[in-house]
Amino acid sequence: MLRPIRALAAAAAALALVCACNSASGGSLPGKPGDAAATRGVSAGSIKVGGIVSMTSASGYSKKDTDLGARARYLRANAEGGINGRTIDYVGAEDDGQDPGKNLAAARKLVQQDKVFAVAPMSSVTFSGADFLEQEKVPTFGWGTLPSFCGPQYIYGFNGCLVPSPGGTLNQTWPEGIGQVLGGAKGKSVAIIANDSDAGKFGIRTFQQGFAGAGFEVAYAKASVPATAVPSDWSAYVKDILASDGGEAPDAVVSVMQTPNNIGLFTTLKRAGYRGLLSDPTDYDPALLAKDTTRQALDGVHVLLQFEPFESANPRMDQFKADIKAASGGREVPLNMHMLTGYMSADLFVSIALKAGKDLTVAHFQNAARSFSDTGTLVGDRAEPKGQKESFGCGALVRLKDGAYEVSVPFKCYEPVPFK
Repeated sequence: MLRPIRALAAAAAALALVCACNSASGGSLPGKPGDAAATRGVSAGSIKVGGIVSMTSASGYSKKDTDLGARARYLRANAEGGINGRTIDYVGAEDDGQDPGKNLAAARKLVQQDKVFAVAPMSSVTFSGADFLEQEKVPTFGWGTLPSFCGPQYIYGFNGCLVPSPGGTLNQTWPEGIGQVLGGAKGKSVAIIANDSDAGKFGIRTFQQGFAGAGFEVAYAKASVPATAVPSDWSAYVKDILASDGGEAPDAVVSVMQTPNNIGLFTTLKRAGYRGLLSDPTDYDPALLAKDTTRQALDGVHVLLQFEPFESANPRMDQFKADIKAASGGREVPLNMHMLTGYMSADLFVSIALKAGKDLTVAHFQNAARSFSDTGTLVGDRAEPKGQKESFGCGALVRLKDGAYEVSVPFKCYEPVPFK
């Protein structure tokens, strides 16, 4: 947990010790009878916050660095005086193992036992705890890639709602970016593949509309890959994809899946002679380059980002890198997108809480959120409650080439399209 700190350097040096300590800031301010949730986790000197992150999974995929990103942002907030005089007491993230039952159990623990005011970050492919957190009026922040980030009052995507319900809008970063790489979408075809899960089915539904809206022919769109285990044989999937455009291969193959699946799919496509564009939304991680087989599988792949690339020359990116280094005890660590999702989840919470003022209650927090906006962040311009219905519409593409990432489409904001 994080204790009050006076300087960022001191915080970084003491991080290992601080994380092992018990917090004494579990008290709450007096509230109305029967309205304990209004000030749960808020004391005179601190605000208690927790997270839910898939630290482990059956496939070996991990989002553990999401927790480090959140810690980095909270450390800096505390070094700058906290939130209107209160320090952030971050109790860390619960591991849900990408299991729906554990996700709900983690939400219950954070609220009922740890008594947190907010959950930031929440990063998983499952969010079965969403209804509970909404019912308990717990402000919750994460990557808005699941339907639960679209519509509820107390749940916020750090870059908005990415899987809206009919009547909302779609972020066009991915199709517009791929269109730029291919020299235009007109006359180009795309195959979209995802896991057989709720997240995968929503991904297919949304991206199928998005790519069609950008002018692509969607030749293949299936959520058919098992969600619980990585296939040992990808040949059947690849055969279908390579014949999807009237018996020919599509111009682009887009995977809405995680790294272990992408490695298998892309390797098999390359071995089958596919020379079109490959893209996914997850494989922006220098640690993936450590193994030759992984590096070869992902070489040439364009990765969707919904934030400024680490390679960009942006003062806010410089700040992010400094904060991560401080939270890592002064060590240089390889950056990855999970760190950024944790960092920006925490950043949106901090920004709204600062606006809510000294008298921090859930009601005051929600009032502040209803008229919140800022500009020039690492995810573009933000606004609430807009972000609970549509995305902030910004992003970039990076490509792995010769063992290093390079920006293939610079960070830009695009006009969203209606979701049907």
